[in-house]
Amino acid sequence: MARMITNKDTAAEITRGSGNVFADLGMPDAEERQTKLRLAHALNALIDRARLSQAAAAVRLGINQPKVSALRNYKLEGFSVERLMTLLTALDQDIEIVIRKKPRSRAAARISVVAA
Repeated sequence: MARMITNKDTAAEITRGSGNVFADLGMPDAEERQTKLRLAHALNALIDRARLSQAAAAVRLGINQPKVSALRNYKLEGFSVERLMTLLTALDQDIEIVIRKKPRSRAAARISVVAA
């Protein structure tokens, strides 16, 4: 649902997003990108909470420091969803996947990641 906002000389149209910025931008694999982003965000929050340096995080995660740097900067091209979940388990996190029928009120099924 769009509405017009007028600011003296400019008019801008505002459209409510879908909740997935990648889908809103028409990017390929939007669901996967959103899932990877949320998993990476959870990993980065855990690394922050533990106050790990990139070198210390690399040791805990079993990857090299440049990969931790990519993760910290959300450069996720080299990470699969499965690999990100494995990294979360290396930080003592359980991963739970729940499959259920989508509600009738929603047109399409979706994938979502919720960090507790």
